[in-house]
Amino acid sequence: MSNLYPPEGRLLHTLQNRANVETLSRLRQAMARETVVEGRVTLCTPAHDLVVQLGPFTGTIPREEAALGIREGTAREISILSRVGKPVSCVVTQVEGSLLLSRRRAQELALEALLACPPGTVLPATVTHLAGFGAFVDVGCGVVSMIGIENCSVSRISHPARRFTVGQEIYTVLTGTDRSLGRLYLSHKELLGTWQENAARFSPGMTVTGWVRGVQLYGTFVELAPNLTGLADQTEGLQEDDRVSVYLKAILPDRMKVKLTILQTLPPQSAPDPLPYFITAGHLSRWVYSPPERRGEVIETVFD
Repeated sequence: MSNLYPPEGRLLHTLQNRANVETLSRLRQAMARETVVEGRVTLCTPAHDLVVQLGPFTGTIPREEAALGIREGTAREISILSRVGKPVSCVVTQVEGSLLLSRRRAQELALEALLACPPGTVLPATVTHLAGFGAFVDVGCGVVSMIGIENCSVSRISHPARRFTVGQEIYTVLTGTDRSLGRLYLSHKELLGTWQENAARFSPGMTVTGWVRGVQLYGTFVELAPNLTGLADQTEGLQEDDRVSVYLKAILPDRMKVKLTILQTLPPQSAPDPLPYFITAGHLSRWVYSPPERRGEVIETVFD
């Protein structure tokens, strides 16, 4: 599915896409098969038609074909205007006379394929924009869904910008669908490793960097990895999202705890650290975050 309907921009420079748009004959074949192709939008006309450079050819996406929801009035015009200068997925609808394209049809095909995927399917995605409550991502041909902030990672963050940047290529996992609304539900934390997988990267006695994710009277929570947080004694002057160096005192799998000592505050970084994915493809039936030694409630996600 992901090979046929990837997030916009993933097809543009592939050999397959170049071959599909190199001649009129190949464009006719692509039209007959409803093959998704990619070009780059060079212009938006006063009528909000998009002019697209498609290989050696110039095509047009009429306004109503520029995105799902434009025809119905449920999508804003900014979804058309914002495509200028960017790759666009489309289906060829006419070759003779003038080259006409439809982004809407490409999105319909992608959404239909995505709605047919079972929960637990791992999907490639590209971050399109960030809001306080979640990260919006393109999961195929410009079809956008959201990862809620609570599902970005096990470690709690104040804003999705602490985890992602716009334009970043990531992975996400489908937790459910609503065919009647054409809606996809996504998560991300299950792909960043279990407690045990993350803790295996560290040993008592190490000094490492981390991020302050919570300041409480009883201690300070420090993120060592997106899915691993430790607890240090209360330290004066620290604020949420400060970057710090910490000394690892102990790792306790049975209590699912990492004990830390904060050594000093470090200069901030301009962007989040690269994401340490443990899963990037396939299908999940059940994901258990808690280590086998864990006493008490098991933290897990069941997809099927």
